[in-house]
Amino acid sequence: MAAMLEMTQQNLSQIEGGRSPSVEQRRRIIEVLGLAPEDVGLASQAPLALSIDGDRAVAESRARWRAERRWLNHHRSELAQLAAQLYPEGCRVPRTPLIAAPDWSPAEPFELRSLVLELDETPQAVAVDGSEAETDAVRPMRSAGVRFDRYTAAVKHLDSPRLFESRPSYRLLDAALDERRLGFGMAAYFDKLDLSEALGHEMAVACMGVGSLPVAAALDGRLPFRDLVGDPFATDRRAIVPAITTLTIRLRRHPDPPTFLLHWRDPAKVATAAGIYDVIPAGEFQPSSVAQAHAGDDRGCHPPKFSTSAVPARLTRSQAS
Repeated sequence: MAAMLEMTQQNLSQIEGGRSPSVEQRRRIIEVLGLAPEDVGLASQAPLALSIDGDRAVAESRARWRAERRWLNHHRSELAQLAAQLYPEGCRVPRTPLIAAPDWSPAEPFELRSLVLELDETPQAVAVDGSEAETDAVRPMRSAGVRFDRYTAAVKHLDSPRLFESRPSYRLLDAALDERRLGFGMAAYFDKLDLSEALGHEMAVACMGVGSLPVAAALDGRLPFRDLVGDPFATDRRAIVPAITTLTIRLRRHPDPPTFLLHWRDPAKVATAAGIYDVIPAGEFQPSSVAQAHAGDDRGCHPPKFSTSAVPARLTRSQAS
């Protein structure tokens, strides 16, 4: 079996013992054993029937959407800085294009070991999921008179990156950093993209075709989906699915100054935050495996210190790797 799967016997034994196989290994297992992608935690790769049957309006809708997404991926940094200006100054992180709730930014760093993570696996509703009429402008036509139902569906079939799986993810429900406590529920990776990427696309559409980016005040009334989302820090309105980014400082011999590494998020490989540089390592805050049975393994991870119901997630392979 190991020879058929092109891996060592030790590797196969580890997988049989509960170790999560890589995406490439899952695809090899599918090929060799004749399993369905869903059997090993991958999305079906069956192509969607996208024949436009000569419908020019559908073809133009898709072509326009692709052009808008390319423009978005080439101007993310500038658009992020503009988007930050749409929110109160007290929410803006100084010298960055980021926003954060005032109590989400601790006054000083603290040890990760001091954090207590809590998990509530009961279903949690959302007020906005990306299927609303306010997203019509960023969801192209699937067929005559029918739009893609979600932004991620359009990405999958019209502009799919190399790795595009909606894996289980932890959803932020409560952030009490003054108490060193974070509360999480369960969601899916696409729950985040259906809002974040749609919001970015909406911003791109509002800014395309002008000589320079407009001031924030000029966008008033032109971002209906962002207006619908409302408070970006309201954990009950949308699925807030965190990621983890780490600044790795490399010390060198004196007198050379310290340095740090960045990676470029290639739009051909990633679905979110494409076209920008990010620190490393980085990855989604997800369970260590798509298998539900491995949740117990997460509960046993250390550090940090966890409450009885806590599930610390191991850092998964970055979608940018």
